[in-house]
Amino acid sequence: MVMIRLSIQLIFVFSLGNAMHPAVHRRSHARAFVELQCRATRYPELCVRCLSNLITNSNVTQLSNQRLAQIALRVSLARAQSTRVYVTEVAKLFKKSKAKDYQQVKDCLDQINDGVDQISNSIKELQQMNEDGESEFPWHASNVQTWMSAAVTDASSCLDGFSGRSIGSKMKAMIKAKVLNLVQVNSNALALFNRFAARYRASHVTKPKV
Repeated sequence: MVMIRLSIQLIFVFSLGNAMHPAVHRRSHARAFVELQCRATRYPELCVRCLSNLITNSNVTQLSNQRLAQIALRVSLARAQSTRVYVTEVAKLFKKSKAKDYQQVKDCLDQINDGVDQISNSIKELQQMNEDGESEFPWHASNVQTWMSAAVTDASSCLDGFSGRSIGSKMKAMIKAKVLNLVQVNSNALALFNRFAARYRASHVTKPKV
């Protein structure tokens, strides 16, 4: 009787394991895909942290360089928007009490606002790229690369604006941390888009007729 019960339990455990295996396999495959693509970025560990959970929740059959670039751009937009919210609140606070520091924060906020617009334009451009097809790809790709490069530059300029200056309290450290993260996330998104664009061009090269 004991052996029968043990056999039944083992069968149940193996059955449960087999039932869970496809989902586990999908997550493992998706994470491996993200890790491989993130090697092309400047901040690969951050890249994997930002994208692995998002990509593993999507359909594995839809995994592609383009899909990953789309998700990376949306992550950049979310980070830029959250950074803008915080910097806006600090600017409001300093406007009332610290005029000198306010201008410094306001300049940073202007650059973050520009970055939000540039990332938003990049997302729209990538969507339009799907609709227009191969003939318009170089134009759309160039636009995305230009806008995302500008977004990286703007965030970096904001960060440089705080170098060697003291605005006191924990707010300076928080702004710098958020903007630094934004610079890195934007850089990764640009790298992933460049990887997608390069592979797209390579796969659509017209072979000369023999």
